Amino acid sequence: MKTFKSADILIPKNVDFTKWSVVACDQYTSEPEYWEKAAEIVGDEPSTLNIIFPEVYLDEGDNRIKKINKTMDEYIDRGIFNEYKDALIYVERNVGKGRIRKGLVGCIDLEDYDFNKGSGSLVRATEGTVLERIPPRVKIRENAKLELPHVMILIDDEAKRVIEPLANKKNDFEKLYNFELMQESGSISGYLINDEAKSDVYQGIEKLFDEFEEKYKITNSAKLIFAVGDGNHSLATAKTCWENIKKNLNENEIENHPARYALCELVNIHDAALEFEPIHRVVFDIDADKLISQLSEYYDISTEDNGGQHFEYVCAKERKTVYINNPSSGLSVGTLQNFLDSYVSLNGGKIDYIHGDDVTVRLGSKEGNIGFILPAMGKNELFGAVISDGALPRKTFSMGEAFEKRFYLEAKRIVK
Repeated sequence: MKTFKSADILIPKNVDFTKWSVVACDQYTSEPEYWEKAAEIVGDEPSTLNIIFPEVYLDEGDNRIKKINKTMDEYIDRGIFNEYKDALIYVERNVGKGRIRKGLVGCIDLEDYDFNKGSGSLVRATEGTVLERIPPRVKIRENAKLELPHVMILIDDEAKRVIEPLANKKNDFEKLYNFELMQESGSISGYLINDEAKSDVYQGIEKLFDEFEEKYKITNSAKLIFAVGDGNHSLATAKTCWENIKKNLNENEIENHPARYALCELVNIHDAALEFEPIHRVVFDIDADKLISQLSEYYDISTEDNGGQHFEYVCAKERKTVYINNPSSGLSVGTLQNFLDSYVSLNGGKIDYIHGDDVTVRLGSKEGNIGFILPAMGKNELFGAVISDGALPRKTFSMGEAFEKRFYLEAKRIVK
């Protein structure tokens, strides 16, 4: 099984890596000042900031896409990349407080990925894919020559046989980078692993595959080995583009086309440095009193702790925890989302998905807004929940806070 495999990976040379590497495009979407500061730091230097599309700027549309594609061409023509053939890169990300998250950069075969709920593919979305979010992302990718991943894919490797052993071998590997990330986001180092370590990785993944049915007590079901933790809409976009491309290819071209494989970072869900954080909600441009009143009509709610589903809301007037006596979903986040989707469709307003309690409180406390703070989901629940329910409600969890997200660094060609 080579669903996850090595790739021809591009790493820039002779650049300031701190300026080159920027955080995932779907972070700080309600904080344009973060991205303004990033642009100030980068200046005129080569940077992934110039070849990705921060979602805070999505309204700029086609003009920004054209500029991204032009800059990709310029970077390629200038020869700023070293290409590492048939490569897997072991990554250590220092996220602070003594925590180092370990990962492995390679690629996923998009033929083994299906983002639709209820999929039985080896690679699956962990939460609902919002189909309306894919077309604008397809426009960004369809004429690009390179992909840069912020996709993080989880494996359930409780015995820690796949990624963790690489830490003890890293001194035998070629170090490719080691630098501080911008805006106090920690540091990162990467190592080109050797053929022996590659073989061990593949054997470890095969072991997970063999043990699947016994672990989850499920038969007659396709095995879920790789769960998309971050960047599902980016991966769904890659899949959509690939399905469009392969319509015009013969069998041999399909087998070998670079767009068939999407660059990603593999992470063990049992990594001690990987912390699951809830993704909160802020609803903008609404009457908070009216929304709270309709919430009370939509659900049977109380302020008494009933040991069940709950969330906290904060607006200009108050901050309160409420408990739901008649939830509509298996998780608090799903119960809340069902109400918010209904409310916004009837009354207007805009929902944004926010990482961090402080930001949610700050934005939710402004007049005309309301914030909802959700409890965290235990990460040990993830694989079982996806297997049984098909997918979790969208934006259920985040792997760490915004500054801990994957930063763009490596690239891969996606055109012949």
